[in-house]
Amino acid sequence: MADIELIMGDITTQKTDAVVNAANSGLLGGGGVDGAIHRAAGSALYDECLKIPAGPHGRCPTGQCVVTGAGRLPCKKVIHTVGPVYSGGKEDSALLADCYRNSLEAAEKAGLESVAFPNISTGVYGYPKPEAARVAIDTVRKTLRRTPSVKRVVFVCFDSENYRLYEELLGKGN
Repeated sequence: MADIELIMGDITTQKTDAVVNAANSGLLGGGGVDGAIHRAAGSALYDECLKIPAGPHGRCPTGQCVVTGAGRLPCKKVIHTVGPVYSGGKEDSALLADCYRNSLEAAEKAGLESVAFPNISTGVYGYPKPEAARVAIDTVRKTLRRTPSVKRVVFVCFDSENYRLYEELLGKGN
């Protein structure tokens, strides 16, 4: 089984094979993690995302993912996934789980061994952090059983609240 790590830091500096971008459906940058990744990666990432055909739900529907190059980032690939905007509905947790599952399956398909995840949908998309952390950890643990090429997953928390939640749920607290 893969190693699951937890750090507090900046996802744009992770030296994993892939970083996951908590993107919007247009994939052309925005605020939060998405904007930070696009700024750090440079124009090559924007140009590559621009070439992805847009459909009725943008370039990437909620819960799905798209893999691109990484531009100037220290990783090999960026896996863009679109998290749900929290509504309190039953479908929210399924869509959030799809983000993690589909990202790991895309990493497996691409032969990537290490993946760094942000806290998807917990910023401006309003997903409650405790519930989002449970969905993320449960989904990653289950999916890693089916993605043997993925040897290492890093949850990268930007804030101390998310870090404490993940630390508790991963059993890494004191």
